[in-house]
Amino acid sequence: MKVAELSKSLGTTADTVRYYTRLGLLKPAKSVNGYKSYSNKEVSRLKFILSARNLGFSVADIKQILNESEDGTSACPLVRSLIKERLEETEKQFQAMLALRGKMSSALSQWEEMEDKAPTANMVCHLIENFEQIKKA
Repeated sequence: MKVAELSKSLGTTADTVRYYTRLGLLKPAKSVNGYKSYSNKEVSRLKFILSARNLGFSVADIKQILNESEDGTSACPLVRSLIKERLEETEKQFQAMLALRGKMSSALSQWEEMEDKAPTANMVCHLIENFEQIKKA
């Protein structure tokens, strides 16, 4: 199967297939005319990669998982451990986004009542510049 066929069959882009090939996660055979040919094993491997990425695993995680499985060892314990780490990271990011949302909401509430001012030599936009000062005060 060629790049275009593979990408179409899995609903991804040819660039995605080429990217994972460049990283060495996919290892297609090369024909005499230089075209890369992806076997059923490579198709399954790309399905796995896309599923793992969809779950939040990094490329480094996927390399680690694939290496583990290529050694004949079950990758399941590693997968559980990695997903716990990714979940913790995601929770931290989520909390940070909630805090940012709160700041944005607070800013909008304050700014709706404030007048517009023209920029000066020392000020670009008083809304932003005064927001942190108001919060710290």
